[in-house]
Amino acid sequence: MYQTDTLKQKIKLFFYIFFPVLVTQVSLNLMTFFDTVMSGRSGAVDLAGVAIGSSLWVPVFTGINGILLAITPIIAHLLGAKDDQSISKKVQQAIYLSIGLGVIILLIGIILLNPILNMMELESSVHHIAKYYLITLGTGIIPLFIFNTLRSFIDALGQTRISMIIILISLPINILFNYIFIFGKLGIPALGGIGAGVATALTYLISCVLAFVILAKMSPFREYRIFKNWVKPRIKDWLEQLKIGVPIGFAIFFETSIFAAVTLLMSVYNTHTIAAHQAAMNFASLLYMIPLSVGIALTITVGFEVGARRMHDAKIYGYIGISGGIFIAAFNGVILYVFREGVAGLYNSDPDLIALTVQFIGYAIVFQVADAFAAPIQGALRGYKDVNVTLVIALVSYWVIGLPIGWLLANFTSLEPFGYWVGIIVGLSAGAIALLGRLRFIQKKYNVEMKNSSGN
Repeated sequence: MYQTDTLKQKIKLFFYIFFPVLVTQVSLNLMTFFDTVMSGRSGAVDLAGVAIGSSLWVPVFTGINGILLAITPIIAHLLGAKDDQSISKKVQQAIYLSIGLGVIILLIGIILLNPILNMMELESSVHHIAKYYLITLGTGIIPLFIFNTLRSFIDALGQTRISMIIILISLPINILFNYIFIFGKLGIPALGGIGAGVATALTYLISCVLAFVILAKMSPFREYRIFKNWVKPRIKDWLEQLKIGVPIGFAIFFETSIFAAVTLLMSVYNTHTIAAHQAAMNFASLLYMIPLSVGIALTITVGFEVGARRMHDAKIYGYIGISGGIFIAAFNGVILYVFREGVAGLYNSDPDLIALTVQFIGYAIVFQVADAFAAPIQGALRGYKDVNVTLVIALVSYWVIGLPIGWLLANFTSLEPFGYWVGIIVGLSAGAIALLGRLRFIQKKYNVEMKNSSGN
């Protein structure tokens, strides 16, 4: 990261950071995408099982990742303030925290996995795939959480290309492992959807090892000596990260878990409906990686400028990101509309399932517009370390507004399963409007504080 003076320089730096983040996020999402698509080629039961498993895993993963993501604005502020001496200790504490969170998630999974799946009244074959997909995937979550911590540090330095390179190496490895374990190659029995969990867990481990090697050997990372002179775990540093990360994590959890909740509520419908819903959601989630990447780039750039007390520059970066979000919304809508039948055909060759998936994609076109607008604003707010109100907005818009409306429409109108998607659209739209209002408030607040401090 470095200071910029003109709008042209800011746009250039923003896209320099944004593009590798985009490639990284899309590639990470492609792991779940290929898990789903390749499992679908093994059969509708495997597709439905992985869909259920993913719907339970993604909210947990994204929520915890939100906590780990808090190290990005922390490091960005330290860089902006030129306090390089504190960085290595902060990252070491973040690694300790990531391991602790991984252990907690594993223990919770051991206790709750069976009861949750039993509540869903799934077909026995779908239940089996979902359970063991999650169990095998769970063996890789501690390496995954450590990797995401290291990646957040890498990104905070503005070295987002390195994260991109790691993931670009990992993605084809994941596809190869999927091919081996799902379809049974090289003497390994065909595991179907369960094999996708094995493949992804192994890929998480490889990504973590790659990150360790790069940070230890490459410049500028080795200058920070992250893996030398280890300090003892400090609750104070954990609390600092948790104070920022928990609201981020819960805000992301509330957003992603509404999709999981919809999938669970839709378990009363047949396997084809569940599979079609998940296929459409899976591809829409892939497109969502674009505005999400804008948000991450804004967290880095805004956080750097706020740390240096250059509030006007932080505000300009916010406008750059939000404008990009509006363009992305239009672009994503065109992509989904033009290629909706081709996208549906990626997941299954059954004509009835394709037709049903196309209907769900029609609703995805609408709700991604609100998502593409909200994600950059959330990223900018994280750059200001303003996270508590975002948490409240997420809770109210998704769970108090969106889900109840979806349930009413699904159960008391002819929309049936599509009613849940309408509810999601309403919730996301309400959240986007509220977030915009919050960002404008924070920008004005910081401007007043700067004027007062200058006057003194």
